[in-house]
Amino acid sequence: DRVAASCPGCPSRVPAVASGAAAAGVVRVAARAGGERAVVLGRRADLARERTRPDCKLWHRRAAQRTDDSALALAEAMGHRSYVLLVLGFFTCGFQLAFITVHMPAYLIDRGLSAQVGGWTIAVIGLFNIVGSLASGWLGTLMPKRYLLSFIYFARAAAVFGFIIFPVTPFSSILFGAVMGLLWLSTVPPTNGIIALIFGTRWLATLAGLAFFSHQVGGFLGVWLGGVAFVRTGSYDVVWWLSILFGVLSAVINLPIVEKPVVRAAAAPA
Repeated sequence: DRVAASCPGCPSRVPAVASGAAAAGVVRVAARAGGERAVVLGRRADLARERTRPDCKLWHRRAAQRTDDSALALAEAMGHRSYVLLVLGFFTCGFQLAFITVHMPAYLIDRGLSAQVGGWTIAVIGLFNIVGSLASGWLGTLMPKRYLLSFIYFARAAAVFGFIIFPVTPFSSILFGAVMGLLWLSTVPPTNGIIALIFGTRWLATLAGLAFFSHQVGGFLGVWLGGVAFVRTGSYDVVWWLSILFGVLSAVINLPIVEKPVVRAAAAPA
């Protein structure tokens, strides 16, 4: 090889060597691909065997049963008048809270106050929210939760009404923040408590989540309509009055809620 490499007229074996190396590389790649395919096929076979195992079949049956049970729980809840009223009332909660959170600072600036007052108002809401949420949970153990919810929604409407009809000052803004903070998330304990009382706790997260979806739809509309109203009219008054209207309506529709466990047919013996 060294002679051939040093002799210009002698045939070189370098191309042959290169071709051999390339062929060996192709063989190795093919072998590796074949090995990986074998591993994949083997894993598929293992999974197929695992699905036929009695315990795996049982797991799949239970998963399918859980899916069926959740669908039945949702259908049961949506057909229950008290749950529908509760969900509709929770829409107002989201509408009011999201509108105030997003547009309150701009509203105060529009009324001639500083941005600092808006920041302090939101901070006071958060501070008093702690007290209000804890107090609401405690009061829910002492009185019917529907009455507590009705009072909260009506009190919100009254607080908004008093806030917008009187001159807006730093003191009135902070006071409004304190009152609204007490009523802020105080709707959550009685709402979840009623759901648990009526349907039990097994699907509490699912049913409370569906109610919270209504809350979020209201929140979206509160924020969006606030912006639309200000752009078109130069004022937030329309949305403030909607907050009052929705608060009164929610106070009314929560009163007929029946706080009793749902009656379910007993399972037939096997």
